[in-house]
Amino acid sequence: MSDEQRLVDSSSDDFECAQELALRPKTLQEFVGQKRVANQLDLLLSAARNRNSPADHVLLSGPPGLGKTTLAMIIASEMNAPIRITSGPAIQHAGDLASILSSLAEGEILFLDEIHRMSRPAEELLYLAMEDFRVDVIVGKGAGATAIPLELPHFTLVGATTRAGLLPSPLRDRFGFTAQLDFYEDAELSVIVKRSAALMGIEICERAIQELGSRSRGTPRVANRLLRRVRDYAQVHSKGKVDVKEAKAALELYEVDAIGLDRLDLAVLETLVKRFNGGPVGISTLAMAIGEEAETIESLAEPFLVRMGFISRTPRGRIATPAGFEHLGLKAPIGSPGQMDFFDTPASDA
Repeated sequence: MSDEQRLVDSSSDDFECAQELALRPKTLQEFVGQKRVANQLDLLLSAARNRNSPADHVLLSGPPGLGKTTLAMIIASEMNAPIRITSGPAIQHAGDLASILSSLAEGEILFLDEIHRMSRPAEELLYLAMEDFRVDVIVGKGAGATAIPLELPHFTLVGATTRAGLLPSPLRDRFGFTAQLDFYEDAELSVIVKRSAALMGIEICERAIQELGSRSRGTPRVANRLLRRVRDYAQVHSKGKVDVKEAKAALELYEVDAIGLDRLDLAVLETLVKRFNGGPVGISTLAMAIGEEAETIESLAEPFLVRMGFISRTPRGRIATPAGFEHLGLKAPIGSPGQMDFFDTPASDA
């Protein structure tokens, strides 16, 4: 790749990142959805401001794209405090974490994304930092090693995780507030699409907004991504104005169906229904038939298909439900695995 091409790609990525950042709400009042979590956070932050002290540590958990990073930035904004952003995979040694913690300012927000992927030595260092606001720095090795306590400024840790179950109990219990983010309703996503369109200067009709909201898989990140692709289509085909016809045509071009299933989702469902007669079939066999990695199917396609009730996970493998057959315009065969009683085949991670 030429230097000029790298520069173009870099500029494009920077523009997309800047645009995504501009779409993030800055306050809890601007934040759409997650009313329960927003009200709880508002109370926690208001109390902290009244005490003129840093807020308690906050743990945000939930699937990707629901607003964990946005909420962390809102916490910093509401507390009028600077924010430091890092991630669990970037902290592989206790010294990495000690370096970050020792450079924090009083009241600063430390946002630690994917906190469940942090190394165990760093986790153990974090216990003391969260509770007593100090870390013990080990100087020397072997019998001559000594621990020097280093006092830390009072800070607020905001941890984000997509897999809360992987967090050890001692770490999870040190958070003063834990929020579980839920998927969004179509109406909430429509509000997000409308707000984002206004910020991006996109002229879009109400029916097109609702169409995008209904195909966004309950996830604001997906809604904003689809909006950008619909904008691109409209700029080429209709001078920038987006009506429902352009929205549907753009989504069809990008292989997003009426309820938000994409190419991979449909490939999994169609393979399970048409090639394996509804299953059961193991995940590795299913992945081989589709030509994808098993981890890709498990992390990207399967959660949404299970949530929609189109497939089920059983001890013998994945099966398609009658709803899955119906979505493809087919009728489930009599006696197919998906028609079995719920208690006949207990769920598992097969």
